[in-house]
Amino acid sequence: MGENVNRAVAGLVGAGVAAGVYAVLSRRTDASWRRTDHAGRTVTLYEGPAAAIGAAAGIAAAPGPARVRAAGVLAVPAAAGCGAYDDLVGADDPRRGFRAHLGALRGGEVTGGAVKLFGIGAAGALAGLLIEERVVDGVLTGVVIAGTAHLVNLVDVGPGVAVGSVLLGAAGLPGAVGPMAAAAVLAPADLRERAMLGDTGAHGLGAALGVALARRRGRPGGRFVGSFVGRTGRVALAAGLVASASNGERISSVARRASGVLRRAAGVAGVPGR
Repeated sequence: MGENVNRAVAGLVGAGVAAGVYAVLSRRTDASWRRTDHAGRTVTLYEGPAAAIGAAAGIAAAPGPARVRAAGVLAVPAAAGCGAYDDLVGADDPRRGFRAHLGALRGGEVTGGAVKLFGIGAAGALAGLLIEERVVDGVLTGVVIAGTAHLVNLVDVGPGVAVGSVLLGAAGLPGAVGPMAAAAVLAPADLRERAMLGDTGAHGLGAALGVALARRRGRPGGRFVGSFVGRTGRVALAAGLVASASNGERISSVARRASGVLRRAAGVAGVPGR
């Protein structure tokens, strides 16, 4: 029962912090944090930092080993910060895909995409080494964390898809209650196109999901009983995430169609697209 109470507290913390940060930020009128969507509506990007801060707070409040919680508190803000850089600095950059950004880097130009690639990769690796005792497992876990962050960003192409994917992917995972609650409390604003995650929130929530996928399970008393997914599972998961990054346009296209289904299911009129 104590474990369930602690998880409930983590959920309340994640939801409360996300809702509070969003309420405070929504009073701001900074044009750099606003976008015009496909329907000509003005939406804010404040959902992104609210989701990331709420997810990090929920992870910090969750039960479990301190090293795992520290990994989440490191990875989520770092991924969100890299995403925020791209939201604010790289908003008008038409280049898409890691190949284009690496080509620009070879020419001496540091793009928002390059900052995300290396910044989130480094944060994922550090978080993975905190979670795992062996270096090889830590590196694999880092790939899972960074890859999940990028995957959630790939599907953030229509209202509700990224939030929905996080809620679906995190269901039943240890330590995911806080990030799930942060995503859920912001879902109505996302679906109704009042706000959007942007790269800030998509990468932040994605990193939180990655930590939840890779973290270790425990039994009462804090003793480890093995990884949520073993090394073979992590290899397969990492490979799948790398493959998804290589097929980003196809995944984004599927996500756009899924957005319409989600909004109809939620009773929101209109055909979405970002």
